[in-house]
Amino acid sequence: MDRRQFYEGRAAARPRELERWYYRLLERYYAFLVPPGQRVIELGCGLGDLLASVGPAHGVGIDFSPAMIEEARTRHPSLTFRVADAATYESVEGFDYLLLSDLVNDLPDVQVTLERALRLTHPRSRLVLNFFNNLWRPVLDCAERMGFKAPTLDQNWLSTADMRNLLELAGWEVLRTDCRILWPIRTPVWEGLLNRWLAPLLRHLCLAVFIVARPKPRVAAERQFTCSVVVPARNEAGNLEALVTRVPELGLGTELILIEGHSTDNTWEELGRVAARHPDRRLKTLQQKSRGKGGAVREAFAVATGDLLFILDADLTVAPEELPKFYEAARGGTGEFINGVRLVYPREPHAMRFLNMVANKLFGLAFSWLLGQPIKDTLCGTKVLWRADYEAIARGRGYFGEFDPFGDFDLLFGAAKLSLRIVDLPIRYHARTYGATNIQRWRHGWLLARMVGFAARRLKFL
Repeated sequence: MDRRQFYEGRAAARPRELERWYYRLLERYYAFLVPPGQRVIELGCGLGDLLASVGPAHGVGIDFSPAMIEEARTRHPSLTFRVADAATYESVEGFDYLLLSDLVNDLPDVQVTLERALRLTHPRSRLVLNFFNNLWRPVLDCAERMGFKAPTLDQNWLSTADMRNLLELAGWEVLRTDCRILWPIRTPVWEGLLNRWLAPLLRHLCLAVFIVARPKPRVAAERQFTCSVVVPARNEAGNLEALVTRVPELGLGTELILIEGHSTDNTWEELGRVAARHPDRRLKTLQQKSRGKGGAVREAFAVATGDLLFILDADLTVAPEELPKFYEAARGGTGEFINGVRLVYPREPHAMRFLNMVANKLFGLAFSWLLGQPIKDTLCGTKVLWRADYEAIARGRGYFGEFDPFGDFDLLFGAAKLSLRIVDLPIRYHARTYGATNIQRWRHGWLLARMVGFAARRLKFL
């Protein structure tokens, strides 16, 4: 049967079908993945309910069924709907988010549609799609015969590996994959138990597979950017001179922001002397008003002017000479959040205690599961992200709250929520030559464990 004719015939029944709980669950997870106030287009939008659920500042729905589009315009007059085929639609607009919900299982040519979708993007766009897990195919076929599921035409046999491969072929880079919905029927207590608490643990049994991807980066080799390197410094007076002289100039220029955080030595006075001795450097010095490294980073980022924001610890355990690697990884589009990793190369003696190393590896495993992207070392102090992305993280900080005294997890959780591409960059880790660590192993380890539990509730057990 002709696909357009089939869905035209389904239009009258579609409002009743959308009342099923499965669609509310889809809307809930799409609203988690897509921040409100974005420019969003949905291909195969049907009646537009999913598009409306993400709260777009500008929302466009595309569907090849005139009857569906007519009903969508009535239901959601604030959104724009157009009759067109998802595989051939073109627009001069670049959208922040492209949505394909339950569409790829039904497309005659998935790769062509994904290739055409690239024409609707800009370099920072995100594609969010879902399709059904083939383990559920017998259940869905039975439900359709019994009238509990909307009828469909013959569906594509797509695995997660198939979709990742098709996206790669079409010019997309997969950022995260997740599986949701163990129980698509509204059932008090039981549904919440299965979908919120067990689905993240039994992901291979879930009905809906979600993938978030971005256009593969294509950055001109000659394009360069300005940089701000933020250095929180507490009791680091003996490291400041070497730090200022060793931080390299990056890209179009490096702004160095040193923020002193309630030191008990002469760090603040030494900052003033070092700044006076190096008038050639673009150097800002601040005294921290808040508490903790996280507060210092947020205060310094608030006055930073660079396109790229760097964090570098003042203890020089990560050599400033490593920063060009981070710059190139971000500039070239390899990643949007570059995370230093101390657990690959051999470390200098006494650079990291054995129990600290074990804890770092365990937290890396836990956070890889939480973030949906592999991350090996969560507590390395060297991190780089785009200022525009940091501003988006700051705007959405209320989702997680002001909970992180270190600053690392505020950024990592925010980056994961925005589906930024997180890339690990191995570095050499050196022993301190001045002062003592500000980390308190047991107290801070317990705090980290609590943050894992908190983040799980906000990122996994939704």
